[in-house]
Amino acid sequence: MKNVLGGLHHTYRSIILLILALALASCGVPGIVSTDAQLPVVNTTPQKVTLPPVRFPQDEAAHRDLTEWWYYTGHMNAMTPDGKPHHYGFELVLFQVLRSDLPPVYAAHFAITDVTRGQFHFDQRRQVEPGALIPNGTSTRGINVAIGDWSIQGVNGRDQLSARMVDYTMHLSLIGLKPPTLHNGNGLINFGVGGFSYYYSRTRMALTGTLVDHNQPLQVTGEAWMDHQWGNFLSFGNGGWDWFSVQLNNNTEMMLYFIRDAAGKVNAAYIGYIGADGQERLVSPAALRTNILNHWTSRVTGATYPSGWQIEINDSHVQTLLHSHA
Repeated sequence: MKNVLGGLHHTYRSIILLILALALASCGVPGIVSTDAQLPVVNTTPQKVTLPPVRFPQDEAAHRDLTEWWYYTGHMNAMTPDGKPHHYGFELVLFQVLRSDLPPVYAAHFAITDVTRGQFHFDQRRQVEPGALIPNGTSTRGINVAIGDWSIQGVNGRDQLSARMVDYTMHLSLIGLKPPTLHNGNGLINFGVGGFSYYYSRTRMALTGTLVDHNQPLQVTGEAWMDHQWGNFLSFGNGGWDWFSVQLNNNTEMMLYFIRDAAGKVNAAYIGYIGADGQERLVSPAALRTNILNHWTSRVTGATYPSGWQIEINDSHVQTLLHSHA
């Protein structure tokens, strides 16, 4: 039976990785490694490895690994002073990259989708911190990363986000409504020749706070999704990475991504269905069918990206779970 999923929240991680690579290159640091090797399809059973397990709250903090990021996306609703509803989407991500004994490099991206106006706005920053103190997963104080006044702080699923750009300033408080989901069963993703990655998500977080829209402060509420990924793995720069988070109205979620090579062929895929208890069931990548509905070409770089998808998950067990949680 086919299950056509709508309302997908998609972010262009491939764009962010390109920004990070350019930032690293501009400061003379080896950046995102490019390779012709293909990533294997992620196994649909947890991998037994000798790496230590994920610990909370210690692993919410930064690590001394090659690559790490904290990634937030979400929807915000507000009521304007004249009593009209206004809808926004947001993204805030902060990357940390370590190479050899060179100082850590940080890059960040902040975006506001002004849905009501039909506009998209973004800004980006980078920073080299020779004196950065990285606790390597030993701190119990949680996340504490920042570039200037862009900051992410929090512990045990109670997070604070702050960022500003021209016409928009955001201060949000997030509370996790479900336990963190360890992807691939134990929070470890095997990228084969690319290395290992730790990966967990807080798939449903309640959101409150303030968004200053063109000097007009608005109280906002909504829901967010948080990803934290780190490890001694290398990003593959010749293709693209499409990532989707789906929050369903029965308190379950789905996460899926697929990695494309330079020719656009998908050579790795991941599908996870997260139940109301936060536990994830992996679905075979063979169940995934995608149809790109449109494309968008950047006027700055000339690069063309897909924009708009139809996603089908042909898995009878997931269909049964969807109905049982309805």
